[in-house]
Amino acid sequence: MHAETQTEWENRMFQKILVFLRDELCIDFPYLERALSALIPEGKENVHAFATEGVYLYYPSAHYLKVFEENEQFLRRAYLHTVFHCLYAHLWQRGNREVKRWNLACDIAVEFVIDGFNKQTTQRLLSWLRQQYYEKMREKKVISAAGIYELLAEEAPERLTELAQEFYTDDHALWGREDKQSPMPHQQKQSDDPQKKWQKIARQVQFQKEKSDRRSDAAAAAMQVQITEERKRRNYKEFLKKFAAFHEQVRCDMDNFDLNYYTYGLRTYGNLPLIEPLETREERRISEFVIVVDTSYSTSGELVRSFLQETLHILLEQNAFFTAAKVHLIQCDDRIQEDLVIQSQKQAQELMARFEIKGGGNTDFRPAFTYVEELRGKGELRNLGGLLYFTDGNGTYPAKKPDYPCAFLYLDEYDEEAVPVWAIRRRLDRTDNI
Repeated sequence: MHAETQTEWENRMFQKILVFLRDELCIDFPYLERALSALIPEGKENVHAFATEGVYLYYPSAHYLKVFEENEQFLRRAYLHTVFHCLYAHLWQRGNREVKRWNLACDIAVEFVIDGFNKQTTQRLLSWLRQQYYEKMREKKVISAAGIYELLAEEAPERLTELAQEFYTDDHALWGREDKQSPMPHQQKQSDDPQKKWQKIARQVQFQKEKSDRRSDAAAAAMQVQITEERKRRNYKEFLKKFAAFHEQVRCDMDNFDLNYYTYGLRTYGNLPLIEPLETREERRISEFVIVVDTSYSTSGELVRSFLQETLHILLEQNAFFTAAKVHLIQCDDRIQEDLVIQSQKQAQELMARFEIKGGGNTDFRPAFTYVEELRGKGELRNLGGLLYFTDGNGTYPAKKPDYPCAFLYLDEYDEEAVPVWAIRRRLDRTDNI
C-alpha cells in the first residue's frame, strides 16, 4: 500500500480547508455556490499564492496551511478574490494592455467589491490608501477593471508600486492560457472553453442573486455592474461577427474525416486509404476589414484609443485573421489624416504602443468612403468584409449605399433621422468595456 508523503498529506489537508472556506462563504453568499465550486483544487509548490487559468485552482499547500492557522480571514478573502477574477473574465481581457497595470486594475476592481460587502466572512480594516483610491473611483464613476486601468495611467510610478503592494492577493501568471509547465498525470482534458464556462457561471450567479436577494446594497450593485460589462463586451464580439465573410482555408477538415476508415484502408491495402481527408474547410473569418476613427475636435482621444485597443483585441482573440489578412485603420475628420495597414498580431501590438490621434477638424464621413473606393479601384482591397466607423455622429453622411457592410458606432446620443437607412448603427455606452 502506498505510504502518504508529506506533500500528499498537505494537499489533502488543504483541500479540506478549501471546503471549509467555501462553506463559510456560501453562508453569506449563497448565490456564489456554483462559482466557488467551479475550480478544481490542486496543490502546486512553485506558486506563492492562489493561481488559476480558469480550470484549476493552484495553491502552495504547506505555506497556506500555516497561513490558515494565523489568518483564516485572509485565505477566505483570497479564495473569493480569485473566483471573482474568473467571474469578471479578467483572465481573458488583457489584450495589448500593459501587464502590471492590468493586473493591478483587476485586483483593485475585485477588492473594491469585496470590501463593499458588509459580511463577517470578508470584513477587514481598510487602510488609508484603500479609502483614498476607492473615493477617487467613486468620484470618477469608475468600477470595472478596464476603467481602473485608464485611471491608473494618471498615477506616478511610486504610487503604482504602493497600490500594487496594497492590493496584491493572488498570482496572475497563468491568466489566459492553460498551465502546461507541470501538468498532473491525472488531469483530464477539459472539453469546455474555460472562458465560456465562466460566462455561463456569471449568468447563473446574476440570476441567483436576483432571485435570492432583492436588496440593492452598494457591493452587490458593483458586482452586478462588472458582470454586466463583461456581457456587453461579449455582445460586441457577436456584433463584429456580422462583418465576417466565408472563405476557404487550406487545412484538414477533421470534422468530416473518419479516421477509422482511413487507417483501415492503410492496414488492409498498404498505402491505399479508403477515404482521403478533406483538405479544405469553410470558416467564418475576416480577411479584409476597414476601421475608420472620427478624429474631429468633438471626439475624445482617450475613448478612441480605448475603442481601438479593445476592437483589435477582440478580432485577434477570435482568431479572425487569415495568413494574409489586411486591416486598414484610417483616421479621418473632414479629410484622411492617416491610413495604417495591419497584417499580423505583432503589427497590431506595435501600433497600439505608438498610436497617436491625428486630426481635430470637423466631421465629414464622405472622404473615408471615397478613399476606400480608391483603394478598391487600385486593387489594394479585393475582398472587403466590412467597415466600422467610430464617431460622435455629428457629420455629413454619404448619399449612396456602399456595396459592403457598414456600421456606425456612436458614443452618445445621435440624430437618428440623419443616419442613412442602409447604415447599421450601434450605440455605445461610455461605461462599456469597449
